[in-house]
Amino acid sequence: MYEQIAANKRKTFFLIFGSFVFLGAFGFALGYIFYTPQEAFVWMGIGLLIAAVQSTVSLRWGDKLVLASTHARAVSKEENPQLHNLVEGVCIAAGIPKPAVYIVPEKAPNAFATGRDPEHSSVAVTQGLLEMMNRVELEGIIAHEVSHIEDRDMLVGTVVATLVGAVVLLSEFFLRFWFWSGISGRRSSSSESGGGVVQLVFLGIGLVLILLAPVFAAIIRASVSRNRERLADANGAMLTRYPPGLASALRKIAAAPHAMRSANNATAHLWLDQPSRIEGEKMGWLERLFATHPPIGERIRDLEAM
Repeated sequence: MYEQIAANKRKTFFLIFGSFVFLGAFGFALGYIFYTPQEAFVWMGIGLLIAAVQSTVSLRWGDKLVLASTHARAVSKEENPQLHNLVEGVCIAAGIPKPAVYIVPEKAPNAFATGRDPEHSSVAVTQGLLEMMNRVELEGIIAHEVSHIEDRDMLVGTVVATLVGAVVLLSEFFLRFWFWSGISGRRSSSSESGGGVVQLVFLGIGLVLILLAPVFAAIIRASVSRNRERLADANGAMLTRYPPGLASALRKIAAAPHAMRSANNATAHLWLDQPSRIEGEKMGWLERLFATHPPIGERIRDLEAM
């Protein structure tokens, strides 16, 4: 567990460092394409400034942004004593403080954890999950989410959510800007004045950065998510000492046809199961390639083998 906590702290550092490198290069490429080589360094500075702001936001307020994006509302112990008792009991077993408890107004059964450390964390479950699960199944799901908190895994997930969201938004913004305005006249005249092969190389790199930014973000998100879900399944089952509880919950989730209105690409990896925005949607091979979660059938088999 201590090794996993240290590994997640390293992942957080490298994700933030990578965001500085990526957005600095992203800004430089945009400046070089749309303006002049000299102004490209100004845009690189803007990219680094954006990286600094979004890193600060992701560490300090990323959990609040995630909760707001899902329309989650805090629920008191008086409103739902069973849910609070389950969260409290699992946290006592894990030896961590009790997180804030939220309910997401969605019919699809799902849950997630977010926050920067166990002292500043939250667990959210959907209304559909509460209605569908019995006590043992709900306890298994809570234990899964508490495991994310215990090993600081939710910090990685929260940072990824904000960084991926920023990268995708920046890429879409500049692609739309480019589509409507085209490459500026100043940049064209500069290339004609003798930039030559070097300018063409930078132009090619810039185009790749712009077009593939969402793909890179999806790869990073998927690589971080898949193993962490299997580990949280195993750790959660150890906390409850009853793997069939979580396995039964996952079977019900797999059979549920409900779509999620609040699902989005930036936060998909945080949920217990990858959310769908289409009723009864089945994943194709390309979607499976970039899926944020391992197949739910494999997760059930792993739990049954424990």
